[in-house]
Amino acid sequence: MNAPMDFSASRREFFKASGALIVSVSMAGFVTEALAEIGANKPPLVPGELDSWVAVLKDGSVSAFYGKIDMGHCLDVAIAQIVAEELDVGFESVTVFQGDTATSCNQGGASGSTGISTGAKPLRSAAAEARRILVEAAAKQLAVPVDQLSVLDGVVSGGGKRVSYAELIGGKFFNSKVEWNKQVGNFMDIKVPAKLKSPSQYKVVGRSFRRRDVEGKVFGTMDWITEISVPGMLHGRVIRPVIAGAVPLKVDVGSIKKIPGAKVVREKNFLAVVAPKEWDAVRAAQTLKVEWSAATNPYPAMPKLHDHIRSAKVVKAETETNKGDVDAVFKTAARVIEAEYEWPFQSHASMGPACAVADVKADSATLWTGSQKPHYARDGVAVLCGLPPEKVHAIWVMGPGSYGRNDGGDAAIDAALLSKLTGKPVRVQGSRSDATAWDPKGPASVHRARAALDASGKVIGYEFISKGFSRVHIATNEADPRDSLAGQELGMPTNPVEGFGTPEDNYSFSSRRMGWETIAPLLDRSSPLRTSHLRDPVGPDVHFGSEQFIDELAVATGEDSVAFRIKYATKPRAAAAIKAAAEKAGWQTRVSGTAKSSGDILSGRGISYTERRGTIVATVCEVEVNRKTGRIWAKKFTVAHDCGIIINPQGLTQTIEGNVIHGLSRTVLEEVRFDANSVTSVDWASYPIVDIQDAPLSIESVLINHPEVAPTGAGEPTIRSIPGAIANAFFDATGVRLRTAPMTPERVLAALAAAR
Repeated sequence: MNAPMDFSASRREFFKASGALIVSVSMAGFVTEALAEIGANKPPLVPGELDSWVAVLKDGSVSAFYGKIDMGHCLDVAIAQIVAEELDVGFESVTVFQGDTATSCNQGGASGSTGISTGAKPLRSAAAEARRILVEAAAKQLAVPVDQLSVLDGVVSGGGKRVSYAELIGGKFFNSKVEWNKQVGNFMDIKVPAKLKSPSQYKVVGRSFRRRDVEGKVFGTMDWITEISVPGMLHGRVIRPVIAGAVPLKVDVGSIKKIPGAKVVREKNFLAVVAPKEWDAVRAAQTLKVEWSAATNPYPAMPKLHDHIRSAKVVKAETETNKGDVDAVFKTAARVIEAEYEWPFQSHASMGPACAVADVKADSATLWTGSQKPHYARDGVAVLCGLPPEKVHAIWVMGPGSYGRNDGGDAAIDAALLSKLTGKPVRVQGSRSDATAWDPKGPASVHRARAALDASGKVIGYEFISKGFSRVHIATNEADPRDSLAGQELGMPTNPVEGFGTPEDNYSFSSRRMGWETIAPLLDRSSPLRTSHLRDPVGPDVHFGSEQFIDELAVATGEDSVAFRIKYATKPRAAAAIKAAAEKAGWQTRVSGTAKSSGDILSGRGISYTERRGTIVATVCEVEVNRKTGRIWAKKFTVAHDCGIIINPQGLTQTIEGNVIHGLSRTVLEEVRFDANSVTSVDWASYPIVDIQDAPLSIESVLINHPEVAPTGAGEPTIRSIPGAIANAFFDATGVRLRTAPMTPERVLAALAAAR
């Protein structure tokens, strides 16, 4: 180990040395951070430096630098547990710094349920390597062999002697290099000489620790992106057309002259107003007179959306699974079963509209953003402003949530563009209608399923094809301004990508084909119906169809839904999860749709089994259906969850519960409404989400721990199992299949009436 370099122990001074000076700005009691000159003694912020990942401060506390962010999944707690475990320090002594480009490497942002599965890997390795270095240093100082030393709570002891981490290196850099491979997507890891602990040695990992963000959220002491303020800041409001695809022809600048300090900012088709006070910016946006180009009627009639998808020309098609001779099997089948399922456009409908603050100067820029990928937001601002990425400092501040690419990415580019054009710091925040109307949407789709059965009722052939708008027509991060509304309004060329998805399960059908087809967007630029990632991209959509279809096959063959799934599940872990959910829920074996209920309230239960990148989830849902009102109340969920090793059981349970509620909302209520020229669902009345009266009575989680298996993620896998479980429970209660989501009261009543 090289001689460590000195730096101060206090957090403020530590950040001075690491290149991020904490500047306290008395703005509503919140603290902002601004990039200062890089400290002369600080090793470069690159993955190959141990100091980029972990530090021991003078008081012995530990700082971990996490290049992702936590959106409420308890990731910061889990990362602190992992670091504490490998370093042999107390959990409470570890502070996790998230998503600041001045203090953390780009780990791909929060996405793909990779917060632990890939995000924890370099931090675990760095903590283990830091422990190795410190124990070797202690061996020299204490004159005791390494194999005779032990560590407890950051104190190395042996041979009747002891020395703390704080005494060994507190307030100094490790100045030690580590090996790393170039980042691929969300994956970044480092290789170190240190030996990682085995699960049998764990004392911290596997235990439940409380979340660290609840108190700040409840008492309003947490920093929120909407409350960031910097000196000289202007407030901006971007003005987008009521008619999709329209561009401003004439702008009456004089129409806002009576509003103090209000100014119009226009660059090509990008139009906004700024003012020193927020309310004046709001008034200016409402008052400004704009003549827009004529309507082009880009959207089909909403009831014809899925017919449009069926008939639209395929832009790209991909077969992801092609096992056996599927076509031949269907020609010789004793029986063929077919069905189609429909999924709508859906909005992120975040709990608040996006906000961002940008301060763009001639040679540098600072961005405060609630984006779930602040490093990529930095890159997008750098491209927009013609700056090297290292000259842009992005600071993540908790926002209203995203779960994919919501309006947070557009807010960041809007703020940076306005700051560049005005030469002043600019804060941009939209309204509820801006957020719900203009955020990138989850794509609408149609799913075709068919199965071939032999004379005995065995499934010998299976085909599932999804067709819809691309899930990545707008890129999943903000690294390219071409994918933003502002970039497209500036005339930048679009940057579309084609992609969808197929079911993830392990049913052992001898012949099987699964694929997808994408179609062109309804409007190729500046569209409120542009599509991108929404939580578990197309997972709920696809499995709403595939898991209903599996249930339909069970009914067609006269088999119990649980038994049918276990019969065809190839993985022992998959079968175990299905059994665990069924047993916990008290599943009664029978063919679905034969529930004995009468009166106005019909009761039923359904099951769904899905996988996501190695995580296995089985969900049993119990519903009550009001045949008079059409209301579906999903009153109980039982979720068996297998994501490998469990870091924090309490955090995992809460993550599962959040998935259940979000999945319930998307299954029974959420649907983007639109007319020929615009999105019309712009508030909680026109785009309703689940509220307290629709919340389930209980959510029970069965956590299946496999310490020998690497973690495979939990942020999204449960949500894809919810739609199928609800739909199957609805069928069990009513004997009627509802193959179109959302399963609204109107659709329920229509389906029941048609069945009668």
